[in-house]
Amino acid sequence: MYGFEALTFNIHSGYLEAIVRGHRSGLLTAADYNNLCQCETLDDIKMHLSATEYGPYLQNEPSPLHTTTIVEKCTVKLVDEFNHMLCQATEPLSTFLEYIRYGHMIDNVVLIVTGTLHERDVQELLEKCHPLGMFDSIASLAVAQNMRELYRLVLVDTPLAPYFSECITSEDLDDMNIEIMRNTLYKAYLEDFYRFCQKLGGATAEIIIGTELTRDDRRKLYSNFGLLYPYGHEELAICEDIDQVRGVMEKYPPYQSIFSKLSYGESQMLDKAFYEEEVKRLCLSFEQQFHYGVFFSYIRLREQEIRNLMWISECVSQNQKTRVHDSVVFIF
Repeated sequence: MYGFEALTFNIHSGYLEAIVRGHRSGLLTAADYNNLCQCETLDDIKMHLSATEYGPYLQNEPSPLHTTTIVEKCTVKLVDEFNHMLCQATEPLSTFLEYIRYGHMIDNVVLIVTGTLHERDVQELLEKCHPLGMFDSIASLAVAQNMRELYRLVLVDTPLAPYFSECITSEDLDDMNIEIMRNTLYKAYLEDFYRFCQKLGGATAEIIIGTELTRDDRRKLYSNFGLLYPYGHEELAICEDIDQVRGVMEKYPPYQSIFSKLSYGESQMLDKAFYEEEVKRLCLSFEQQFHYGVFFSYIRLREQEIRNLMWISECVSQNQKTRVHDSVVFIF
């Protein structure tokens, strides 16, 4: 649905929308995936990718290749494209693109803190962080002993600072507290992103939009918007297993089609089913114009493509080609 944004959108964002739609045409197709799944070695994968947009990023990599090298170089391409768009963007698109980075920032914070808790080398952890989620003081996260110190010493000067209001406690960091922190941060981040998109209005607003925790703790981690809010969240908070979750979700038609693909008691393929549904919705966002949703969709589709390449590469390198189709989500 177009409003007045169609009159002025191209003045500031038309060029970048054309750029991102051009990038979309470079995503791997079903034919590409079928060829990749037939590869016998990682060098075969490299040879096939040399005919795609990944070619320049892999051409100078010597043999033998490793899966981590392929994933790293593909991620570098994504980061280069994102940074180019961010440098060219003006408000409010630049802020929208920054919001896309915040999820990776949260993941990096959790990775560093969890790794430090288990006495992992900080430099090794930094190498595993996603480039889109890096910030200047991230290495200092290793010195924090609790969430209050985490905020005061490091995160107070980052964009994540406003999301920590519900996380600041003096409790020592352990695996449970870190997981609660991750979910609380994501809740605050998603709600903030949602409000920003609502403020933008128009087509952008239209398109974007098992633990030991107690039921009350779980309920606090659900976002205050979405198809399941509020009654679905109340029912999910009291679920104890995957079949109870399924019973709740099947009351909502968009989720019913996802769970219909799974047998009762089967949770292993649930992630793939949700990824497939997400990809379908992301692709549909390109059917409209004059909105920022295509930028979000492209980044998520490219990230899914990198997950696909990682899975195929791992199956090939470990000689598990019978499982190569298990986790590949076709985009086109």
